[in-house]
Amino acid sequence: METLESELTCPICLELFEDPLLLPCAHSLCFNCAHRILVSHCSTSKPLESISAFQCPTCRYVITLNHRGLEGLKRNVTLQNIIDRFQKASLSGPNSPTESRRLQPQRPYTATISGTIAGTIGGGGGTSGGSARGSPATSSHSHSHANHANHTNHANHTNHTNANHSPAVVAKMDPRISCQFCEQDPPREAVKTCVTCEVSYCDRCLRATHPNKKPFTSHRLVEPVPDTHIRGLTCLEHENEKVNMYCLVDDQLICALCKLVGRHREHQVSSLTERFDKLKAYQVSPGRVSDAVMEASKTSAAQTLENNLTNLVKRNSELENQMAKLIQICQQVEVNTAMHEAKLVEECDELVEIIRQRKQVIAVKIKESKVMKLRKLAQQIANCRQCLERSSALITQAEQSLKENDHARFLQTARNVAERVAMATASSQVLIPDVNLNEAFDNFALDFSREKKILEGLDYLTAPNPPSIRDELCTASHDTITVHWTSEDEFSVTSYELQYTIYTGQTNFISLYNSADSWMIVPNIKQNHYTVHGLQSGTRYIFFVKAINQAGSRNSEPARLKTNSQPFKLDPKTAHKKLRLSNDCLTMEKDESSLKKSHTPERFSGTGSYGAAGNVFIDSGCHYWEVLLGASTWYAIGVAYKSAPKNEWSGKNSSSWVFSRCNNNFMVRHDGKEMLVEASLQLRRLGVLLDYDNNSLSFYDAMNSQHIHTFEISFLLPVVPTFMIWNKSVMILSGLPVPDFVDGVASDLQEQQQQQMGLCRQESPYLTGMKTCH
Repeated sequence: METLESELTCPICLELFEDPLLLPCAHSLCFNCAHRILVSHCSTSKPLESISAFQCPTCRYVITLNHRGLEGLKRNVTLQNIIDRFQKASLSGPNSPTESRRLQPQRPYTATISGTIAGTIGGGGGTSGGSARGSPATSSHSHSHANHANHTNHANHTNHTNANHSPAVVAKMDPRISCQFCEQDPPREAVKTCVTCEVSYCDRCLRATHPNKKPFTSHRLVEPVPDTHIRGLTCLEHENEKVNMYCLVDDQLICALCKLVGRHREHQVSSLTERFDKLKAYQVSPGRVSDAVMEASKTSAAQTLENNLTNLVKRNSELENQMAKLIQICQQVEVNTAMHEAKLVEECDELVEIIRQRKQVIAVKIKESKVMKLRKLAQQIANCRQCLERSSALITQAEQSLKENDHARFLQTARNVAERVAMATASSQVLIPDVNLNEAFDNFALDFSREKKILEGLDYLTAPNPPSIRDELCTASHDTITVHWTSEDEFSVTSYELQYTIYTGQTNFISLYNSADSWMIVPNIKQNHYTVHGLQSGTRYIFFVKAINQAGSRNSEPARLKTNSQPFKLDPKTAHKKLRLSNDCLTMEKDESSLKKSHTPERFSGTGSYGAAGNVFIDSGCHYWEVLLGASTWYAIGVAYKSAPKNEWSGKNSSSWVFSRCNNNFMVRHDGKEMLVEASLQLRRLGVLLDYDNNSLSFYDAMNSQHIHTFEISFLLPVVPTFMIWNKSVMILSGLPVPDFVDGVASDLQEQQQQQMGLCRQESPYLTGMKTCH
């Protein structure tokens, strides 16, 4: 049946032929599909009636039309009859391959691909197709409703033939579907839905529009379903065209016109059913099919879709977590905002209360000053009034004396009056008070400009900006580091907090910072610098500085600082009896004269073992020292365990590692094996880098900033610097910071040295048979 169905399928719409035309090339084509081909060639300057030819979509044969157009082509009546019988057979056998495929859940997807045939929807057979297109069933629907809807919703048609409805379809079915053809208001309830017409009808309208004769006998009637269930997706490029194919090249849904005349013309396509089956195959329950079938059904596209779905689910989970955190932060913002608003009201109310109280106090002071000043002024006014009255009486008496015409009387009273006037004039100068302008309150002022500026500057306090550690200002010794930093908000910072820990090489500072157990904390620092004591020598540390005020705190960027190397001197107790050490124990010189030195287990004592060791044992950190070689041409410089033999050369045993020069030959030696290395004959300053934590011992030409050799050592015990000479003298410089060129060379050669030492360990640590100095 499936093979027969493929032979009855239109090459354009990929559905069973509907009103097929017999082309001159012997191929067949749906009438509506042929009509659509002609429509696709139409334009404003080229109407449909003027198109006289088109190509067969199967063989590209040019079909020439006469004046009747498509009506001039013969109908393939035989093919239409075969299709009708095929459809009846498929309907009568629900377990047939075709019907079984149509009953699968992909039908809701195939509902989105209908509509590739424009024009009539009657689908009439024989030669009566023209009259069928004018039937009442098609008067209210045009162009986009065609035979594809038959296949689209054929799963719904099983409501007639099979009681086992699809749960998804049943769940979505409207309990009451109205007739879409009724003219009365409200319309009657629909009893059937025609998936061919894509219309729901009541019983009266169904009898009127679907008489029991062709072409309506081929229409598929199902139980009423919503309109959205029978209309499919439309093409994005061709309006009102329903998608019915899947482009495998562009991975998208397309319509028949896209394949026929669009940009997908040369692309490989598949039917929606086939593509749907492939993408859904991996979801089939393993309990229903065999493992072999399951593996065969999992195409690459299905796997890709499954992976994408997994990633999408994971991404959704991350987004949900992120959203939950954001919601939590929003809630915290609400809580903190309410708290700060309440605090703002409280603080402002306190300020207002302080102003109110100060207003009352100042007002009382003003009133008291007013009373005091007015009392003083009233007293002065009373005194002035009293003086004025006495003066007025004296003036009156003097004026009467001046009017006296009797000489005797005038002379008798004039002298007395004159004396009184003179006394009154003299006393008036004393009694008249001086007017004090301060008593007028003119020198009193209310100036709150400073307070107003302070109030205008009221604002909420924020956490200070992160401080910045100034690496160029920081200093270090072998056991101390002085950290300097700067802050843009120095005046708003109440204190600083310094945190530090040993740097373990971890690049994720956030994770390192969160491991709070390993951090040392120095709180309540008031200055912009602090010296940390008691640190390990030759060790890198991570420092953070936290600026703190009442609003919160912020951390600086991390800074990596390192203590200097461990300083040491030569230990006289270990020096060979034929070596002479300087008073400061920094220089050793070969002296052939036999000196009386007591024998101790630590002393180099073997014949020719003219050596001395440092006075420290190193078990951690990175340390650098230099040896001034002077004119010596025979020496061995390196490190050794405490257990290394003292009666033989350093490097002759498994407990010591040295760089040696014997006249013009330079070599490295360990466990009695030697390897020549390249070095300048003018080597006068040897740099030694002991990185105990990273298991390496390196030698450098310090004058020329050149790397000579690196030992990769798995240290098991503490080591001590060792020095041997057979002529002249050497001087040591210890406690030095690691030079920049050493850090750069160590970084560049680390991988190379590891590979080289790995090969050496696989074969032989050193080349044997080299020349040995004796």
